[in-house]
Amino acid sequence: MSLRLNPATGYRTAWLVVALLMPVALLNYLDRQMLASMQASVMSDIPSIGSEKNWGFMLGQFKWVYAFLSPVGGYVADRFSRRLTICGSLFVWSAVTWWTGQVTSFDQLLLARSLMGISEAFYIPAGLALIADYHTGTTRSRAVGLHQVAIYGGVICGGFGGYLAASPDIGWRYAFEMCGLSGMVYAIPLVALLRDAPKSHVVDQPKPSPLRAARELCSNFSFVLLVLYFTLPALAGWVVRDWMPSILKAQFQIGQGQAGVAATFYWQVAAILGAFLGGLMADRWMQTNVRGRIYVSAIGMTLIVPAIFGVGNASSLTMAVAFLILFGLGWGFFDCNNMPILSQIVRPELRATGYGLMNMVSISCGGFADWGFGALRDSKVPLNMIFSLFAGAAIFSIVLVLLIRPRAEF
Repeated sequence: MSLRLNPATGYRTAWLVVALLMPVALLNYLDRQMLASMQASVMSDIPSIGSEKNWGFMLGQFKWVYAFLSPVGGYVADRFSRRLTICGSLFVWSAVTWWTGQVTSFDQLLLARSLMGISEAFYIPAGLALIADYHTGTTRSRAVGLHQVAIYGGVICGGFGGYLAASPDIGWRYAFEMCGLSGMVYAIPLVALLRDAPKSHVVDQPKPSPLRAARELCSNFSFVLLVLYFTLPALAGWVVRDWMPSILKAQFQIGQGQAGVAATFYWQVAAILGAFLGGLMADRWMQTNVRGRIYVSAIGMTLIVPAIFGVGNASSLTMAVAFLILFGLGWGFFDCNNMPILSQIVRPELRATGYGLMNMVSISCGGFADWGFGALRDSKVPLNMIFSLFAGAAIFSIVLVLLIRPRAEF
């Protein structure tokens, strides 16, 4: 029997769900992001990594595994329980994070990152779908934006990983062990406190088979456009997350710790601001225009385009950070509206599956971007040429999102 909530209780519960998921989102990105800021220490400690190309392949390996399993994780959340999917994912990836601190070879590191990709793939589709289940159109972008703020917080914390890795009293291994233990401990109370949305919040329709779910989504032209829109800017987004610490370190001859903070802290703070403003603008604009979320997201992308180009052409650390801040502001506008836009074009029973498919395409392409960027760096291709290509892809994505035909939210 489903739980029935009065409006006041339902409002509080909806925001409690966001609050409970924020630490999970923070750990989700902290556990994956801090490796990028620890590159010098990890490569020094594990000589078998060998080259930038191998490092890029390892980063890509995580994304390809994560991408392939994302639709599976989404379907499991849609078909069975978002709550159990979230809690199980958190516990397993945290255990893998702990084990990452024990690896001694490149092959072991590849295996650890692959296992993390498998376990983390089940969280984001389920978490965002659960938030969308609880939050109606009047609060949906703000709720998703607040959840994304925790993700940005995880990236910020991961940016300080270079300092931890360089510290003789801590080191990169201890940092992974502590983060892994924290996640495993938090999973225990989370499974008791978190609840799937009552049926009164969600339209109760039969659950489709995997094949029918995929067919319904892929035959939806607006969904296909959203997948492409979600993917093209992410090519630059993943390179910024994974490679910017080493880019700044090499370009401006600064230390690993300073490079990690400069590459993550400022633009993630800007993304937090962008998520708050973008969520508020989208929720208000939706009250008068069904395309409100699309327009706010497109505004964010118009900020991202010059930011990508500027980062690739920056002549000083200050200039690079300034363009990263612009990138972060636009990313917040973009990021807080993807699930809300998805909720306007697919029914609730396919939200997690749909987001999983979006992740599959976007992150697999991001993996190739990571690998390709490492190869291009080894080949001495100019940085401004690489980022100009990324900026061109982002320009095209603006056209795609404006072609989406949304409906009133489910």
